[in-house]
Amino acid sequence: MNRRNVLSGLLLGVGIAAFIDETVFHQLLHWHHFYDKSTPAAGLVSDGIFHAVGMVATVAALFLYADLRRRRAFAAHIWWGGLLTGAGGFQLYDGTIQHKVLRLHQIRYDAPLAPYDWTWNVIAVLLLAGGVVLLAQGRRATTTAA
Repeated sequence: MNRRNVLSGLLLGVGIAAFIDETVFHQLLHWHHFYDKSTPAAGLVSDGIFHAVGMVATVAALFLYADLRRRRAFAAHIWWGGLLTGAGGFQLYDGTIQHKVLRLHQIRYDAPLAPYDWTWNVIAVLLLAGGVVLLAQGRRATTTAA
């Protein structure tokens, strides 16, 4: 059941990170679209697909979470570790692969990128590190109890 706890947390972490990215940076601030190498219309379509994928991850995570609770197999440290790892991993992937390697979009276009890139990626690493610590603690607790 620990794998299901991790998977549920990971999926919800990805879903939350995608939701915040889409809502704040794409819709409210209008800083970028998921795909900015084409027309604004293509950018909006890419945002819609991105939002749908994030929602599928969130719904799947919540079904797994409900199943864990129903089975009384929910392990809080492991689940929260998965959630932080999912959110941090998504954000680090976005900040490095999508922003820098593939250049699908940048965080902002009308300002110096370095402060935004550093802030984005440092937050990602902190989330990821927190998740890994919780997962390790949960694993240790499970191993000790067995």
